[in-house]
Amino acid sequence: MVSSLNRDLNRKDGRAKVTGSANYSAEHPVKDPAYAYLITSTIAKGNIRSIDTKAAEKAIGVLAVYTHENTPQAAKPTNNWAASKIYESRLPLSDSQIHYAGQIIGVVVADTFERARDAAHLVKVTYQTETPNVVLNQSTFRTAPPNFGEEMAFKIGDVKAGFAQAKTTIEATYTTEMELHAPMEPHAIIAEWNGDNAVTIYEHSQWVALSQRTYAELLKIPPANVRIISPFIGGGFGSKAFPWSHAVLCAIVARQVKRPVKLVVSRRQMTANVGHRSETEQTVKLGLNADRKLCAVEHFAKTATSPVENFVEPCVIITPVMYASPNLKIDQEITTLNVGVPTFMRAPGESPGMWALESAIDELAWASGMDPIELRSQNQTTLHQRKNLPFSAKFFTDCLTTGARQFGWSDRPNKVRNIDRNGTLSGWGMAAATFPGYRGQASAKVRLLPNGTVHVMTAGNDMGTGAYTVVAQTAAEKFGISIDQVRVELGDSFFPDGGIAGGSQMTATLTPAVANACDEVLKVAQAKSLNEAIAALQRSGKDFFEAVGSAAPGAETKQYAFNSWGAHFCEVAIDEAIGRLQIKRWLSVMNIGRVMNAKTAASQVRGGVIMGIGQALMEECLLDPKTGLPVIYDLATYHYPVQADIPRIEVTFVGEPDLNFNPMGVRGVGEIGITGVAPAIANAIYHATGKRLRSLPITPDKLLS
Repeated sequence: MVSSLNRDLNRKDGRAKVTGSANYSAEHPVKDPAYAYLITSTIAKGNIRSIDTKAAEKAIGVLAVYTHENTPQAAKPTNNWAASKIYESRLPLSDSQIHYAGQIIGVVVADTFERARDAAHLVKVTYQTETPNVVLNQSTFRTAPPNFGEEMAFKIGDVKAGFAQAKTTIEATYTTEMELHAPMEPHAIIAEWNGDNAVTIYEHSQWVALSQRTYAELLKIPPANVRIISPFIGGGFGSKAFPWSHAVLCAIVARQVKRPVKLVVSRRQMTANVGHRSETEQTVKLGLNADRKLCAVEHFAKTATSPVENFVEPCVIITPVMYASPNLKIDQEITTLNVGVPTFMRAPGESPGMWALESAIDELAWASGMDPIELRSQNQTTLHQRKNLPFSAKFFTDCLTTGARQFGWSDRPNKVRNIDRNGTLSGWGMAAATFPGYRGQASAKVRLLPNGTVHVMTAGNDMGTGAYTVVAQTAAEKFGISIDQVRVELGDSFFPDGGIAGGSQMTATLTPAVANACDEVLKVAQAKSLNEAIAALQRSGKDFFEAVGSAAPGAETKQYAFNSWGAHFCEVAIDEAIGRLQIKRWLSVMNIGRVMNAKTAASQVRGGVIMGIGQALMEECLLDPKTGLPVIYDLATYHYPVQADIPRIEVTFVGEPDLNFNPMGVRGVGEIGITGVAPAIANAIYHATGKRLRSLPITPDKLLS
């Protein structure tokens, strides 16, 4: 039997998605649904003085209108990772205060979507308005709270003394703008009650088991009485891990109107209510001594959070991971702005952090006369300088050298503005990529049927990254069968907890659990092979043998640090007369441990690169500083890459399985692809034009000569 691992395999869920038979959150069939439509604030700070719902309540088809004056309140959840978690700790419609523009202030429920939407516009609201604060550099900052228990401030050595030894020093400030969550599938939920004590919730959830516990706390019912169904997610990127306020509200009002209620958040409402990546301001200072070693590194960041939740975009956490220095200092501050809740977005912290760090490394390379690859290679760290642990299965040097060879880096002119093709300047740039290797606890159920087929069931799910396929591959590999003989069901809280699809950890978390469940099935059958187990099953007269297997991190977390590594290379062409930039070539070389499915893994890298190109060149949500209202509010005004913006993206994988990390040797790939993309582009722009741009996005006006 040919191994199912490290092959270009088609997705198990591919046909369902392209034919439309895959049901997403708003598409599940329920009997006689009602429809909810949100009413949102038109001011960014203040109070509701009055809210008149009479006309809306009398409108045709309206079943109910809820505001802070009449909505039954949910219970306050524990709001931690073990028991429950919601994005916005302020419960919806809990008072009359307005904290940000677009905040949910009411909801209309009607017998059709159109009637609910029209009635929502009949609600009349008067406000007591206060001046909002939405400008980062006009704010008062405070020390950033810890990120997952890790303090933002950290230092080793004496950076002042280190810089005194430096032969070459650079210091620069890099900024990014607010980036919006805009997944292909809008945020949506259907809540269907069975009486007042049991509910089925159809909602995209990156962590089905935690959502089950969270809704149970919010609704004051036993977890066993909450069923979460989330077989497919149309993109999440961190914005679909926990319930948002609209979802909590939908579950509450569905119990009140005693009908299934469907709520889909509009693209305009998503601007404020489903999270974003905070704008950032980062200052990086680097010192290089006469031996071409980093003698001092300093990284300081400022980010923003919301009045209704503390969230840190942890930009500085990646710095101790990348380059060795005896003198290193990182620190971060936050401020509170009148904005919706910032939250996780693909490579939270690492993506903007690498923008600043990898841009600064390139500046240091030019200032010192070193090749950017040589500087990175000579100064990489073999230890996680914060954890003081060696990295396991690190192949960063291979990423650099393989990328340089495939891209033809040795042909790159070592001066700026050197490649001019009929008035179009060309430049080459590169940057490193990295993301931590995360792994959680998970369980899966495997069932063997008499015909030799295998059924895998787990609450772990697929955000579109290919989990259906790698789960099938794992079972097929363990039993020596084709993946066509494996049926996979994901995303149902009736199944064992499969962990979270976030932090690029679903594959690393779930596949060892599936492998262990396969072993447990053989134990149940008292067999050493699948054929023996099938024979035993047929003799037993039973319908199936099944078992649950689990897996979790162990002692390896005290022995090693785990990261994935990579390098991006790109060529840009710039017409300075009109500020036009085109990316002509792209190569990404990645080390992610074992590559389970080369096709879907490469696709994940490409997706990260495309998202990084958007961050680098287009994406920004600007707010009116006087009103706090977004100037950019939908997909027509929020620019993101389309096919014409993207070149062919070549992806190469290097390295070996990381068997220190887990028995499958696999690390995550979903998020590393975006890290380093923006600085690679900016570094190529500098090579092309001699212009160092330190503010994202790099729009045409910044490129004009």
